[in-house]
Amino acid sequence: MRTITWNDDNQVIQMIDQRILPQEFKILSYDNHEDVADAIQTMVIRGAPAIGAAAAFGMAIAAKNFGASDLDEMLTDLRNAGETLNAARPTAVNLSWAVRRMLKAAEDFVGSVDELREHLLNLAKRIADEDVEINKALATHGAALIEDGDHIIHHCNTGALATVDWGTALGVIRMAHEQGKNIHVFVDETRPRLQGARLTAWELEQYGVPYDIITDNAAGYIMRKGLVQKVLFGADRVAANGDVANKIGTYMLSLAAYDNGVPAYCAVPISTIDLELERGDLIPIEEREAGEVLDLKLKGQRVTPEGATARNFAFDVTPYRLVAGWITEKGVIYPPFSENVQAVMKK
Repeated sequence: MRTITWNDDNQVIQMIDQRILPQEFKILSYDNHEDVADAIQTMVIRGAPAIGAAAAFGMAIAAKNFGASDLDEMLTDLRNAGETLNAARPTAVNLSWAVRRMLKAAEDFVGSVDELREHLLNLAKRIADEDVEINKALATHGAALIEDGDHIIHHCNTGALATVDWGTALGVIRMAHEQGKNIHVFVDETRPRLQGARLTAWELEQYGVPYDIITDNAAGYIMRKGLVQKVLFGADRVAANGDVANKIGTYMLSLAAYDNGVPAYCAVPISTIDLELERGDLIPIEEREAGEVLDLKLKGQRVTPEGATARNFAFDVTPYRLVAGWITEKGVIYPPFSENVQAVMKK
């Protein structure tokens, strides 16, 4: 089923609560954009494409709830809702991309306020449907890079849970598996929230793909032993020059891959490429609350000393020189990224 859906009967947005997987599967419902923003911030829903869809539905439900009597008043309300949603998580460009797309549709609309509400809901549904088709196309291009017998390191979670359905980097793995290729995945735990150990491993169980969970800092050793042929990860934002902002640990993983001659591919929809941002060090990096690091327990006991402090950067930036290629719905884009992505966009 989809990570996020619109329930026509109850007029609510429904999301899989990813904070409690794999121990519990639960679907939460949302009837206002403020709670949607909170769901994004608290990671009920996560992954750049899924966040984009959530923002689109958040804008649609905001329009539904606002009591505006004319289009100008509605536009003011929608811009305020967009600011609330955009503030939820700053790094993932799909969030602001979806908000801008919804606002543009509202600004260009001609008709009644009620017709605008219906128009925005239909657009949000279309954005969700487009995401599924984009991911399937991306996965098909990426699967062509995977050879029978490959062992792949995968970082974070980029599967159906990180998108509306199917997935990006994990979607490539899923597609290769469904094509009959014999593959094995080393799943980075992905600390501190353990999206790999909790979510990617759970998804691979559903698909029947063989895997082993590894600690994040074991990846370099495994590659040095020659046990890995590919590294795959997603992105929350890609700069025009090819620098990749992704889940913390991606930079170290890419460095190890580069040093060991293992190609590291970033699987990303075109919408995640921010051509207005020249380079990666301009990407805003979210820093989350320290408790995600400090509250770790081992055998029921807190690991860190009472009073310990922590820094919790949610993302890092991998320089373009460490990335072998971008796997997109338009095909695989190779270096030089700044030139080749422009050629793809023109098509």
